[in-house]
Amino acid sequence: MAGHSKWANIQHRKGRQDAKRGKLFTRLIKEITVAAKSGGGDPGANPRLRLAMDKASDANMPKDTVNKAIARGAGGLDGANYEEIRYEGYGISGAAVIVDCLTDNRTRTVAEVRHAFSKNGGNLGTDGSVTFMFKHCGQFLFAPGASEDKVMEAAIDAGADDVTADDEGGIEVLCEPGNFAAVKQALEANGLKADVAEITMKPLNETELAGDDASRMQKLLDALENLDDVQQVYTNASFDEQQA
Repeated sequence: MAGHSKWANIQHRKGRQDAKRGKLFTRLIKEITVAAKSGGGDPGANPRLRLAMDKASDANMPKDTVNKAIARGAGGLDGANYEEIRYEGYGISGAAVIVDCLTDNRTRTVAEVRHAFSKNGGNLGTDGSVTFMFKHCGQFLFAPGASEDKVMEAAIDAGADDVTADDEGGIEVLCEPGNFAAVKQALEANGLKADVAEITMKPLNETELAGDDASRMQKLLDALENLDDVQQVYTNASFDEQQA
């Protein structure tokens, strides 16, 4: 987590995502449904479903809504048949973008994603064009003030690969996706609740943007995140502190 503006960037992105709470329940319901369909309705035996349910709990989604989504995915209720699709592309100054979607209409989704890219100065790439610039991993982020020693001891013992602190005191824990649940459980057992806990696509290197380029890139990201079929947008773009 080198770089003085890392925490500011994380908070900036998280804040913008939280501001879109109107779409949050819809996306969580989709994720729960697909997770239950692919791995069964028992969260104890389905880590993806467990993670989706944790996110729903953090968002204060009613348990009845969660249970209906699980039942729908596990085959108990009729519902849309969602397909998982990943699109890759480039934004301002060649910044890499990954767009993960859940859709019941592939033709509609690709048209909307392509339009969002082209209208906002980016372009849709081919499969594999930018994925190599990211690492699929579990990520935990703690705000400045958390004990690095305490986080490190709990996380490493549970199977984390790396624990680092940035210049502001924010702490990042990385692990293999398969170890995410164990690391999360170990951290929380030690009274350590991360501000962000997710399985993500972490950029290996960042493209720093400032001024007009940063504003244009943010417009592209917002346009993609506002699409109904989009679940998650990842980018290696990093904004200066004025933007964040």
